[in-house]
Amino acid sequence: MSAPSVDQLKGLLSETRNPHTLTIDQQDTLGLVAMINAEDKGVAAAVQTQLPAIANAVDAIVASFNQGGRLIYIGAGTSGRLGVLDAVECPPTFGVNNQQVIGLIAGGEPAMFVAQEGAEDNPDAGKSDLVAQHLTAKDVVVGIAASGRTPYVLGALDYAQKIDAVTVALSCNPHAAINTHAQIAITPEVGPEALTGSTRMKSGTAQKLVLNMLSTAAMIKTGKCYQNLMVDVKASNDKLITRSTLIVMEATGCEEHTATHALSQSDGEVKVAIFMILAEQDPATARQRLQQANGHLRDALQLAISP
Repeated sequence: MSAPSVDQLKGLLSETRNPHTLTIDQQDTLGLVAMINAEDKGVAAAVQTQLPAIANAVDAIVASFNQGGRLIYIGAGTSGRLGVLDAVECPPTFGVNNQQVIGLIAGGEPAMFVAQEGAEDNPDAGKSDLVAQHLTAKDVVVGIAASGRTPYVLGALDYAQKIDAVTVALSCNPHAAINTHAQIAITPEVGPEALTGSTRMKSGTAQKLVLNMLSTAAMIKTGKCYQNLMVDVKASNDKLITRSTLIVMEATGCEEHTATHALSQSDGEVKVAIFMILAEQDPATARQRLQQANGHLRDALQLAISP
């Protein structure tokens, strides 16, 4: 894809000037941050308009997970970093391996820390990065591009379509080019940025909100949550060890010593510990029941008390 013309760039909502912030450079500090905050207030409402499309994407991700597929985010610049951020948080939060949710960014790992802006202009690189991940039809690929025209992302989505993977486009511009390269289009229109063209601001916030929903909702629907508790949290540091104890206590109403004892017997597996306490079962039975319920704690408990 050739470089965009001035007219093409001006035609993108995210690149237009915001009439509400024309005097942002004349504000005192409080006025300046208030102006930015006022613009941010509309982001959640813009995301709300996309809930049906987001729900469709979640259902596709759940179906992928259930057949051993992966969720792969791919983007450039801020969009790519947000995808990587969401991906790397999934293992400690939901106890999944680091290959179930993957974040890819144009320019590779160095681009996480130092801007590699030219990397986004190569559509073949997007394809190559998916090839390196051995993409299959079981996977879901979410292309993230605030502008909706990033060549790296378009190349990735085109390749994913050829592989028959489910494709999702996440952009912040109406009628974005990326939408025609994916099966599901999520387009929260947050409007012009407070600082013209700085899509790390409202557009980035909207993208983060959507990514939060995609991964969290998919994990909840695959049994990673009981009530509103993270029952598959991986206790990989002192804070998470304490959090695991608190989760068991919250889920069961037990005292701290009961929770810590159950966790020690379950090798730190929160979900198993909760089942042990509520169903009054040993770890082996708890694991068996959870396996029968495909990891859904509520369903496992229901099976345990059914006549």
